[in-house]
Amino acid sequence: MKRIIEETALTGLESLLGEQVLLICGNYFYAGKLVGVNDTQVALDGASIVYETGDWSATAWKDAQKLGPGETFVRTAWIEAYRRGK
Repeated sequence: MKRIIEETALTGLESLLGEQVLLICGNYFYAGKLVGVNDTQVALDGASIVYETGDWSATAWKDAQKLGPGETFVRTAWIEAYRRGK
């Protein structure tokens, strides 16, 4: 798993390491701080499942429920789209 150590010229999900992201997956939307990326999974710290986004221009998700302390791992095969989060 790749971790943030120093700034490098990264692309794709790796370019968002250390930032809040939204992962739009087959069944759920996951939000959290992207702290790890490899070929098969990503790690989110402080992850939530976003059940309702609300307005995309809003500063917070309308209904996002925390998954508890520690990292949550999401398989990259399930990620359909991703973007910077809120």
